[in-house]
Amino acid sequence: MVVKPRPAVGLERAPSLPDRWRLVRFDQMAECVTDRVDNPAEAGVERYVGLEHLDPESLRIRRWGSPTDVEATKLCFKPGDIIFGRRRAYQHKLAVADFEGICSAHAMVLRAREDVVIKEFLPLLMQSDLFFDRALAISVGSLSPTINWRTLARQEFPLPPKEEQRRIAEILWAADETTQCYIRAQQHAELSVRLTSDSILKRLYDSRESDAYPSKELAAYFERSPESGHSAVASSVDTGFYVLTLTALGPNGYERGNFKPVGVSPKSEAARLRKGDFLISRSNTRDLVGFAGIFDEDAENVTFSDLMMRLHIREVELDKRFLQLLLLSSRGRAHIMSVAAGTSASMKKINRRGLGKFVVVCPPKSVQLSVVETVQELRRPVVSLTQHIKSTRALLKALLNQLLGGCAGDIQRS
Repeated sequence: MVVKPRPAVGLERAPSLPDRWRLVRFDQMAECVTDRVDNPAEAGVERYVGLEHLDPESLRIRRWGSPTDVEATKLCFKPGDIIFGRRRAYQHKLAVADFEGICSAHAMVLRAREDVVIKEFLPLLMQSDLFFDRALAISVGSLSPTINWRTLARQEFPLPPKEEQRRIAEILWAADETTQCYIRAQQHAELSVRLTSDSILKRLYDSRESDAYPSKELAAYFERSPESGHSAVASSVDTGFYVLTLTALGPNGYERGNFKPVGVSPKSEAARLRKGDFLISRSNTRDLVGFAGIFDEDAENVTFSDLMMRLHIREVELDKRFLQLLLLSSRGRAHIMSVAAGTSASMKKINRRGLGKFVVVCPPKSVQLSVVETVQELRRPVVSLTQHIKSTRALLKALLNQLLGGCAGDIQRS
């Protein structure tokens, strides 16, 4: 489903606020921390958080890298600070740190001014539709819309008295903990599926060694050369044309709904996607490059970017779903890591030649389909938990907007 951007928000007239609520400039609520480190390896911390480590619409940081993996100037943060992805704010990347570290300069490090707002409430306000609508409206630039602090600082937002802030924070953080329980259960279920799948595939590769099944390099199964996508220019308004974001390809294959609106270019038609297309990310951070997935949506006017490749597979011999399992397996990921290259320690790329050298074990189609069906059955609990997470997050957002009171609606209508 394509999510259309909301219109820009204005404040042409003063909204009516609940009793004792007031409009407060954002720089009165938050301080923008600009402590910089020029050499990340000498920052004296153990963790680096890039925008790729922030999960959309999640206030928790679950992944990070090492400062030795990155170069150039980074920002320092402390426990309790908010890391806000100011670049491409439509991705809704915002999280509260519970450790000390450094982060991408494409983020803002924000610290609550506790004389005005309690630190548990500020990230919740920032996660609301009201805040992100404003963030999108003040972003500048077409390719990578970015928010600057001076503009954000003077934006006004409704703020309840502190006792109301505490009440709202207690309710919403308790609701968030329910979501975290589902996420932990999902992670355990995914690990179980991954280990079982790897075990099944290992037996097939072991059979290959006894000549039970043939094996060839992946390039032998290309029907024609892999294609690269196009460089799409992001649009702040819904154009009716879309490009897949890299978050569409992950460790479990294709993730639905990760579109963003773009302008049309002469290369758009060649990169237009059709249901069933096999995609792989060719350029990303070291941990995320080379994820494969099958586009399975009926959406029209969706293209793939130049950070991906489209593979054309000889399906008479090799089922695409089976190939996806192979590429996402431990063996597949090890090959991707071995051929990934790049001048940056964090950003890596794979090319057609390196990808084509991956050794594919190719049992009869009946065996391939049996493996695919077995793994799909194992994944049912994961799919169910994923739906629970989406539902609880949607309820959390609805509750957040409700607890912020009618003032949000008044501001949007003004």
